[in-house]
Amino acid sequence: MIRLNLSQRIWLSFGLLLFTIGLLTAIIYPLSIKDTMTEETYRIIENGQKTVLDPKMQFPQKGESSIDFYERKNAGHSVGHILIVDQYATEGDFVPQEVLVEMAEKAYEQKKTQGRYELTYKNATLFYVISTKTNVLDEKVYLISYMWDTYRDQMVNRLWLRLVLILLFTGIFSILPAIWLARYLRSPLAILGKRFEQIAKRNWQEPFHWKGDDEFYVLSKQFEEMRQNLLRHDHAQKTFIQHASHELKTPIMTIKSYAQSVKDGIMPKKTTEDMMDVILKETERMEKRVKNMLYYTKLDAMKLDIVTKEHFRFGDLAEDIVERFKYQREDIHFDITGSHYKIFGDQEQWSILLDNLVQNALRYADQTIRLSSFYKGNYLIIEVYNDGEKLTGVSGEEIFQPFRKGNKGQFGLGLAIVKRIAELHGGTAEAHNTESGVAFQIRLPINEKV
Repeated sequence: MIRLNLSQRIWLSFGLLLFTIGLLTAIIYPLSIKDTMTEETYRIIENGQKTVLDPKMQFPQKGESSIDFYERKNAGHSVGHILIVDQYATEGDFVPQEVLVEMAEKAYEQKKTQGRYELTYKNATLFYVISTKTNVLDEKVYLISYMWDTYRDQMVNRLWLRLVLILLFTGIFSILPAIWLARYLRSPLAILGKRFEQIAKRNWQEPFHWKGDDEFYVLSKQFEEMRQNLLRHDHAQKTFIQHASHELKTPIMTIKSYAQSVKDGIMPKKTTEDMMDVILKETERMEKRVKNMLYYTKLDAMKLDIVTKEHFRFGDLAEDIVERFKYQREDIHFDITGSHYKIFGDQEQWSILLDNLVQNALRYADQTIRLSSFYKGNYLIIEVYNDGEKLTGVSGEEIFQPFRKGNKGQFGLGLAIVKRIAELHGGTAEAHNTESGVAFQIRLPINEKV
């Protein structure tokens, strides 16, 4: 396929448009004008026929015309007349016998008082009109007036020549508007091109709004939305890197300081075993954060992938989560409701989602954590409730932001991972206060209840 730039496409479209107009004109115009001029020829013949009749409706006297039958062809706008009385008794112009016979046959067959006909003689077309009258002797007479196609052909050729000249001059003078049109159409695209160059150079601070054509306004609006998304992504990326560095910096510094103390023979703890416990604890903490960051990045990359989904019971998943966490705080009572409802999704991702919600609940719960599922309208709700302190100074959306600092001064990606998994399944994550605690909900749209 030939690749063309915008200017080449405009010029190609302009050329094809002129070619199409010229081709259609060359086909349609001659046929149309020819029919029109044929009609005009018959009209001239009929008007000429009226002039040879006197007010008393008497036909002209017999006499031969001074113009020869075939020579009249070169005269162009010249009408000849023949009068037929009875069988082949003729008056008027001289007409060759074969032409006269054909005209007479048409006259005898004619039912109307006037008729239009044409015949071919020596590769030329002869138009003629036959009018039927009755003379004073009660004889039926036929007045035949004729005219060659010379006038029609001359007019068609003249008009066709003028049309060609008009098309030629129109094509020449339309070059300037075409040049202006090409520049006009390229102008907004050139502006957009410069903006794309700025975006490529990561210079996306300046907003872009196009005032004018609706089409380019829509395009500029989409461009501005893209710029805003890039700004948000850039900000989120910088924030992610900043918090990630902070999250890893603290355990690394702790491990480094304890390792250096061991090397220097300094004992910040009572025993070497206590020091190793601190190092292992910080190592586990760092390992957990690295895993969360890698998994969060993986979920971000999975937006364009198709999630492998299957049906599984909420109760089976909830019981497995409770079994893993019930020994971390023996003072907490776990409750599971709606076990029979089924979730349609990736079971591994949902396990990680509930894992993070339960870990968050363990930090704040006083006595109870409840895992439940239920239908609400056209949604399946998965909820993790705890009876701890309520949310203050934060909205339901903000709490799911990456590395947001919690009420107990902790940073993390747990709730951000929850939100991302919910979005991958077409759902939303919400958090709100209840009368006795806080509930985290995942809302999944459903087509059928299972």
